[in-house]
Formats: sequence, structure tokens, C-alpha cells
Amino acid sequence: MTVLVTGGAGYIGSHMVISLLEKNENVIIVDDLSSGNPLSIPQGATFHLADIGDFETILSLLQKYEVKDIIHFAARIVVPDSVADPLGYYNNNTSKVRNLIAAAIKHNIRSFIFSSTAAVYGEPEAIPIVETQRVNPISPYGRSKLVVEWMLEDSFRAYGMPYAVLRYFNVAGADPYGRSGQSSKFATHLIKIAVQAAIGVRSHVKLYGNDYPTPDGTCIRDYVHVTDLTSAHLSALKYLRESGQKIICNCGYGTGYSVSEVLNAVRHVSGNNFPIEIAERRSGDPAMLVASNKLITAELDWHAQFDDLHTIIEHALAWEEKLKAKNEAFRLAS
Repeated sequence: MTVLVTGGAGYIGSHMVISLLEKNENVIIVDDLSSGNPLSIPQGATFHLADIGDFETILSLLQKYEVKDIIHFAARIVVPDSVADPLGYYNNNTSKVRNLIAAAIKHNIRSFIFSSTAAVYGEPEAIPIVETQRVNPISPYGRSKLVVEWMLEDSFRAYGMPYAVLRYFNVAGADPYGRSGQSSKFATHLIKIAVQAAIGVRSHVKLYGNDYPTPDGTCIRDYVHVTDLTSAHLSALKYLRESGQKIICNCGYGTGYSVSEVLNAVRHVSGNNFPIEIAERRSGDPAMLVASNKLITAELDWHAQFDDLHTIIEHALAWEEKLKAKNEAFRLAS
């Protein structure tokens, strides 16, 4: 049996491939490397440079490798960018995924796992957010993901393809053994940006908005360790293989930290009081997103191992120091 991982050269995708290989799964990766890093591709997986929207290519790969399961990560994920370029996001995150789903159905895929987002909730009705809350995304990014959720629901009804939707909250950290981490050239994740400032790769950190209706005026988010996230995918894969049904779950710890709290924690862990610059709010940012994880723990038997903000920061910091050392060695050698 083979698992296809789209976006397997990216941040979360590369961690997922590592977890699958540890479970002795056969893994093929499809990535167009538009944001993924070829150096992040784990050894032991088969890589194909391809576009997920290329129906014929995807179908041929599914047939060639006798793929039974698809875990789909490939997407554009920056909320402010989606506001500036909505059609680009709908093309990449929605239109192309339609073709991927069509190939999956044509090949009779046994299970399809989709990386969705807490952004589908928009400004939540209540905290913590439960999966039955009204979905009302306030950004093109969130809408582009929600449409795929609808496509999967309709496809399940029409064709019976089992699927899992995992709505991520804020993914952070790095592999505890230093095998992978966030390697994108253009960092957008708060903890990555902050640890880069802590080790001198950046001069400062911008804090976007300090006038939100929260205790300290900065946005509150639920930060989940990337390795715990891949564990959730393994649980979802097991569930789909055994049940042949569908499920939608939040992926978070149920604990929120404000941007100010995260930045102070990075300062504490790193021992560096890097500068923080207050900037205007960004479009599409809700004030507070904190998950209820009761469903995923009950239905998928998911148990977090790294539910600790300082641990997440320590792993992210170790990865950035490793990247910095590699870049410095390359600079000296060239």
C-alpha cells in the first residue's frame, strides 16, 4: 500500500512523510517546489515534481504506485496575501484540488485527508471553537479551504470516497530530532519569525495590531506542535482505513496564547530581548482562535506529546540555529 503526500517538500508535509516512513508506509511525494524545499524531502520517499492540478499526471502516479491513501498539504497559506490575490488562492487551493479529488475518485482511493484551517470559522461565535460552530471565513484563504471541504462532502455523498478534514490551528515547532523544520524562504509564522530575530537572522519582529478585544490587545492563537499534528494525521488515516466514513476535526490544544505572550516566551527561552515593532492590523486576522479538541481526542484517540509553548519554541529555535549554521558554512565555502 502506498500513501501519496502532496506538498511533501514543505513544512508540515515533510514531517508527515517522516512519520509515515517510521510506520513503514510506502510514500510518494508530489510537490511543484513553488514553496517547498528539495532539501526537506526525507530519504526513503519517492519524489515527483508535478502540479496537483494536472489530472492526467496525478492519475498516472496513483495507478503506477497503486496508491490507496492521499494526504493533501500543498496550498498557499498566507492570509494577507490571499486578500491581495484572491483569485490566485482560489486557483491553487480550490480549483487545482478539484482535479486532485477527481483523480482520487477515478482511482478509487480508500482515504483522503485534507489539511484545512481554523480560518474557516472567521470570527468565532464562542471560544473554544467546536466543529459544529457556524463556518464564516473572513479571508479568501479561509474560503478557498472551505470550498474544498464542501467538495469532499459532496464527493462522499455521490461517490463514497472516505475523507478526513483536519482544521489546523497555528502549527509551530520542528522535529524534536532535528530532521525537519520550517525551511521556507519567506517566513510568515510568528514563532519562526521570532526565533529568527532571537538568533540575529532578523533585526526585529513586527507585531500586527495591539488594539484587539483581548486582555493585552494582541491576537490570541492556539499553537500546536507540528509533530503532534502529524500524529493526528496518522490517527485519521487509521480511522478512515477501518471505518470507510468521514470526519471533520479541529487540531489544537485548547489553550490560547497572545502574540505578546509568545514573543515574551521566545525572549525568555532564547535569552535575547530582540526589538518588537508595533504595526497596523493585517486584513483577515480574527482576534481569537482557540480549539476545542474533544472530538479529535474522543474519535481519533489523539494524544498530544508536546503540548507546551516553551517546548515548541525550543524545537523551533534549535532548527533555526541549525539552518543558520548551514547557511554560514555554505557562505564560507563559496
